[in-house]
Amino acid sequence: MTLLFDDTKKLEKALGEEAASVLIKILETQDADAKKELATKADLERGLRELELRLTAEIAKGKADMLKWMAGMLAVQAGIIAALVKLL
Repeated sequence: MTLLFDDTKKLEKALGEEAASVLIKILETQDADAKKELATKADLERGLRELELRLTAEIAKGKADMLKWMAGMLAVQAGIIAALVKLL
C-alpha cells in the first residue's frame, strides 16, 4: 500500500507529525511483508510444471502396473483354456 502525499499530510494533521510518521512506517513494513508472500507468475509456472511431472510419472507407473496385471491374467487365462482343452 503506497500512501499518497495527501494521505500523509492528512495523517500528520490528524495524529501529529511523530505519530503519523510511526504509523506510516508500520503500514509500509506491512505492505512490504505482504508483497513478499505474493506468488509471482514464475512461481505458479514452476509449481504447475512440477505437478505435471509428478502426474506424468504417476500415469506411467499406473500403465506399467496395468500391463503387468494384464500379462498375468493373460497367462492365467491361457492356462485355464489349455487345461479345459486337455480335459475335453
